[in-house]
Order: sequence, then C-alpha cells, then structure tokens
Amino acid sequence: MRCMVCLVAALAVASGAEAQSVKRLGAAESPISASVEIAADSRIVYISGTVPDAVDPAAPAGSVARFGDTVAQTRSVLGKIEAQLKQHGMGLGDIVMMRVFLVAPPGQRMDFAGMMTAYREKFGTAVQPAKPARSTMQVGGLVDPGWLVEIEATAAKK
Repeated sequence: MRCMVCLVAALAVASGAEAQSVKRLGAAESPISASVEIAADSRIVYISGTVPDAVDPAAPAGSVARFGDTVAQTRSVLGKIEAQLKQHGMGLGDIVMMRVFLVAPPGQRMDFAGMMTAYREKFGTAVQPAKPARSTMQVGGLVDPGWLVEIEATAAKK
C-alpha cells in the first residue's frame, strides 16, 4: 500500500509537470519574459498585426485624433487581441510572444511610456500574471497615418 501512495504521488507530480505547456523565464520585476518555452503538444495561435479602432470617428481620416494617443491605441489593440484569443478559447495570459510596432507622432520619438502604461494594465498583474516575451520597435509609419500602434502576437496553450 505504501508503494501505491508513492506511485500516486509521483504520478501527480509528473502530470503537473506535463500540464505546464508554457515555461516563462525572466526577472520578476520586468513586465516581459526574457524567454518562453512552449511544450511540443501545445496549440499555437498567431494573431496578425492588429491596429486600433477609431475613438473619434468624426475626426479627420488619417489623423491621430481619430484613433487617440498611444495609450488609447494600445488599449484598443490589446482589447481586439483579447477578443481574437477568446474565439480560440484563450486569453491574454496565453500570449507567449508579442511584437509591438510604434510610430512616433510628428516631430517626436515613439511614446514607449504610453504603450507601457496600457501594457502594464494587462500583463504581469495580480489578475493576469503571465508575461510574454516581447519586442518593441519604432517604425516609420503604418498603413493609416493616424495609427501609432500595431501589435502582433503568438499564443500557446495545451
């Protein structure tokens, strides 16, 4: 009987390890993971580059005013990504890699701090502690001149 208890305990530990489909490494205080490992039997979902919805449809086409500042645009994009993931039975916590493209408003540098304000609302929180690996880069422009943010993501789940 004693060996049976040991076997059950060992199987429970092994199944717990197998259930972990994503392993994230990195500094606890960082809002991103330094690396992410995905189990071979995980489902992987790729989210295409996602851009913001208009916050003021009455604003001129092609204007930043139409889509909002970097914070507003990042919130919009993350909301749309969350909705896409939900259709696959996933959530933001399943994102393992994210690529963020930021456009600098005319005469300025990209608003990295603004993007991070919205990003930190969704990642590495008490409610959603998972943090993806991530790249952030400034680009010369996106398809619509009013867009300051485009994000693509990869999610994985068993």
